[in-house]
Amino acid sequence: MKQRIERIKKELHSKGYKLTPQREATLTVLLERESDHLSAEEIFLLVKDKAPDIGLATVYRTLELLSELSIVDKINFGDGVSRYDLRKEGVDHFHHHLVCMECGSVEEIIEDLLGDVEKIVEDDWGFDVKDHRLTFHGICKQCQKSKIKVN
Repeated sequence: MKQRIERIKKELHSKGYKLTPQREATLTVLLERESDHLSAEEIFLLVKDKAPDIGLATVYRTLELLSELSIVDKINFGDGVSRYDLRKEGVDHFHHHLVCMECGSVEEIIEDLLGDVEKIVEDDWGFDVKDHRLTFHGICKQCQKSKIKVN
């Protein structure tokens, strides 16, 4: 984790920003909970344990900055809540998600499923694709199994 924070620190410095203690505490929470998709409020409550003096507005500003710098991805799964996801290292694109409409679980698909689609968009429309997001909404395996047992 220290190495990842150090790489992010260098990235921030290269873009004219410092890794303040508040930003580091926020990044630490995101790294510790990397598989989760936390809201700003959830992140704030976890950061507060590490930096008791931090305010919610500071966490929001930090998340917005990290999002602008493509260190963190801001996502919404249709529930009206913005969630934050630390961008995976070494990937060109945002990863895809499977959102269960029954239990609300979120699974990640790391593979880039849209390479061919991107090429078509670039070739046919002359559009320079920088990133894309794909979210599938459906019923997860666990909920499907539960329904079979009930019926």
